[in-house]
Amino acid sequence: MALLRILALLLALTVSELHCLPWFINVSESQGPGTILQSFSFNCTSHMPTLQLVHVQPPTTFFNPPSLTRWQGIYVGTVTLSSSARLDALSVNHYKLQLRFTCGNHVMEGPLSVNVRRDPGHSACAGRFASPAGEIIQVLETVTPGARLYTLLLPGLEVQRAQINIISAQDPPYFPGPFSINGQGWLLVPSQGLKGQAEKVFQLQILVTFGQNRSCLGMLKVKVLPVPSSLISFLKQASNITILEDLPPGGKVVQVRARGFDVRYEILSPVPCPLFSIGRADGVIRTTAPLELAQAPGAAVTRLRVKAHERLRPWASVELELTVNVRSVNRWPPRCLPAMLVTQIPETTPVGTVLNTFTCADPDSPGSILDYQLQFHSPPGSASLCLRDRVLEVNATLDCDARGACFQHAASILVLDGGQPLMTTEVPVLVMVTPVNEFSPACVPHKFRIREDAGPHTLLGSVVGMDKDYPHNNIEYYISGGPTIFSVDRLSGEVHLLGSLDYELQTLYRLNVLLIDHGQDQDPTHHRSGSCTITIEVEDVNDHAPECQPPFQELTIYALLGHSVEVTKVSCWVPQEPQRLAFSYSIVGGNSQNRFSLQGATLVYNNILLGPLWPEQFYTYELLIRVADAGPSIPHLSTTATVSVHLIPWSASTVATRTHRSTVPSVMTPLLVTDTEAFWQPEPWFVVVLTVTSALFVLALGWLLLRLFQGLVQMHQTPSKPTQALLLNGIQGTEESIQGFMEAPRMEMSQAPSSVDLSLQHFDGRAQDSRTGRDYLFNTLTGARRWL
Repeated sequence: MALLRILALLLALTVSELHCLPWFINVSESQGPGTILQSFSFNCTSHMPTLQLVHVQPPTTFFNPPSLTRWQGIYVGTVTLSSSARLDALSVNHYKLQLRFTCGNHVMEGPLSVNVRRDPGHSACAGRFASPAGEIIQVLETVTPGARLYTLLLPGLEVQRAQINIISAQDPPYFPGPFSINGQGWLLVPSQGLKGQAEKVFQLQILVTFGQNRSCLGMLKVKVLPVPSSLISFLKQASNITILEDLPPGGKVVQVRARGFDVRYEILSPVPCPLFSIGRADGVIRTTAPLELAQAPGAAVTRLRVKAHERLRPWASVELELTVNVRSVNRWPPRCLPAMLVTQIPETTPVGTVLNTFTCADPDSPGSILDYQLQFHSPPGSASLCLRDRVLEVNATLDCDARGACFQHAASILVLDGGQPLMTTEVPVLVMVTPVNEFSPACVPHKFRIREDAGPHTLLGSVVGMDKDYPHNNIEYYISGGPTIFSVDRLSGEVHLLGSLDYELQTLYRLNVLLIDHGQDQDPTHHRSGSCTITIEVEDVNDHAPECQPPFQELTIYALLGHSVEVTKVSCWVPQEPQRLAFSYSIVGGNSQNRFSLQGATLVYNNILLGPLWPEQFYTYELLIRVADAGPSIPHLSTTATVSVHLIPWSASTVATRTHRSTVPSVMTPLLVTDTEAFWQPEPWFVVVLTVTSALFVLALGWLLLRLFQGLVQMHQTPSKPTQALLLNGIQGTEESIQGFMEAPRMEMSQAPSSVDLSLQHFDGRAQDSRTGRDYLFNTLTGARRWL
């Protein structure tokens, strides 16, 4: 059989490629201890290789450490199941073994995955329970009735809901009552108990059934033991005894006593006991060797287990445990390392941080337990440090963010050896706490308002930064980017204006103020920074007067008696501030007889007055209109617009002609004619040249006319009568023409130029004025009149 296994192994080595990791294998749960799970080969010629099982997941003892053997220059590794292997696919169906192969400096590591498969025909009973001898259970006859004696542990017992039954006979009188076992595998004491059944052995054959066609048998043997005699017992005795190391050999340590008949004493442990012995009959414990702790440190503490029993009934016994402490004779104080502690820690050191561990020893009693006490000197009663055993730790939060809070802790550790006489050693401790820049400075976003006409170096306000580190608010201020017309004082945080503002160009500024702390850390180069946004609103100041377009208007209107006429609308605005639309209008000059008024920006002529104030001929008004801004901004600025109005009266009348008579409607719509004159403004030098040239031309023309007139006078010194009469008539006709031209009123028509002579116009109607009774001619198309 062994030869076949070796051949199969060689065949596996020749046909399988086992040099690569990882490996995956399947194994049945019926496989028992010693089963070979996997074999693989390695090449290692110049070193002695090793194969290790690093770990198993989940942890178990089912797998042996892998073996490594050499065959024909090749190393063969084998993984097998251990003697404790009990595979159960229902409990664990996958194991992962991590293997490590080492050949000199070359290390190869990989996993071996073992999949456990179910085996329907596998019996779950194993171990002593399934052996012919069975599992032996020992129990005292005084056991409580119904108590649990034994728990049957089988793989998958609860998962598979197995049925467990006792199939062996339990008939009286041999059995005091039937034992029982439940589905959880608990073997229970009979309800009658086992009193009087001492020295008996009860055999119980148990059938375990797993589903259909799966079962196994096992054997349990219950051995009932008699109760020891209850008459023997130790008297009340101290369990800890302390003696001095100078107690000579044979010196009495303590005497133990027990109740009973013919009691004998012995030391059960330690065996052998080199330092102490006990009198077999009297129970006196004595020293058997010198207890010099310097030469025998193990003699400091000895734990003795003493047994007392009756001579005739050895099973009637009782045990006592004693601890013998050997205390050295004190001659030297404890010695500590370090002998002095000076350290420096930052204030952010967390609670529980270990500052130092003190190592102290007593030369008189090496290894003895020493007592450590922490005593504070400054500040007194400080709770910042604590001493746990030999370890000095930070006990509370260290804080340097208050005045005087960052200080030195001066203390000492008092070490007591507990000997006689008491010897002590004091270890000075100085702990210096250094500040740490923990918090970043911060400031609250703020809003400032400033007038746009504010001058340079105007103070807007201050940025107030806050820093919790001590010294508090030790901050420097800077502006990070943003406009350059503002500055912040580095130390005070005051914000100043450096340039000029213009509300019309920008109304809002945002400054990112950077805060940097300093002088708050042990490291002077360690800084923290923060920032906040400062908003600056520019308040509007009225610095631009309104402008009117056009600034001068010349208008001609025809006014009817008893009616109001809308003359024009003044159009004004502020070019730099087009959003400003609120203005106030008032007539400040030229409004004689108060015939004009303003309705907002509209100029209205009121012709409702009666009486002699009504003009019969045209009249010109030069009106000055003051336009001022009416908004909330101050100061209020204004401008003046000039409106020249030519007023021509126009009354209702009746038209009379030679052939027919028609009535002119009493109400006629006045005609408003606006004459806009374009003018040219030459350069000053051109005006001077033109003026000089014109003056010279006029002088030359005058001189020429004068010479011509003098020649004519000389030629006609005595004119004839016809000539004089003709000249007189010519002069008179010229004067009448001039007088007629002067009497005709000047007006502007909507369909004719203003320079047309009234004498050339066509009057197609005649009427009589209702107020004065005078007759006049009129033109029905233009409305022009001529008084008769």
